[in-house]
Amino acid sequence: LGMFSELKFPVPWGHVAAKAWGPSEGHPVLCLHGWLDNANTFDKLIPLLPRGCYYVAMDFSGHGLSSHRPAGCPYHFLDYVTDVRRVAAALQWRRFTLMGHSMGNFSFSYCFISSQFCFLYPEMVDKLILLESLGFLLAPEDTEAWLKSKRRVIDRLLSLEAKQQTPKARSPKAALQRLLEANSHLTAEGGAILLQRGATETPAG
Repeated sequence: LGMFSELKFPVPWGHVAAKAWGPSEGHPVLCLHGWLDNANTFDKLIPLLPRGCYYVAMDFSGHGLSSHRPAGCPYHFLDYVTDVRRVAAALQWRRFTLMGHSMGNFSFSYCFISSQFCFLYPEMVDKLILLESLGFLLAPEDTEAWLKSKRRVIDRLLSLEAKQQTPKARSPKAALQRLLEANSHLTAEGGAILLQRGATETPAG
């Protein structure tokens, strides 16, 4: 397991990078690094682990060889959970083992990423391995509401990204009609005023 390959997964702002060890047909294991760390944190550990597994260690956005998010965009912890979901989708993994690492007091919140993913998508995780880490704890009365709201956010975002297409060209009249249909409170005059600045004219429309 000493040899590894480099992987890249496209995301809207660039790519998420990863390192992979073992046979690609082996049992999938996704490895998540800790605060200000990167996939190399697993270099010494992976060769000691069972052979026959396919270990993929990703660099979170803004870490290692992964693209940084656009300037001015904060790095929220739920965004990192979404990165994990993106990588699992790119690998076409429906069920896998999740191994998360974190250490130090400063990384107290960061270590929850692997636990949060497991909590949100339990059907995708067969085992959760936490290295120098803590589980994700919620008060029982908050669990269902948290699950529904956070999972809806992630699933909706990935669905929109998958459907992303080149914007349609319309005639000025059709563009106004579309705007009015989507915003019932607008008058035709108000819609026309907004379109002056909210639409771009191209040869196609």
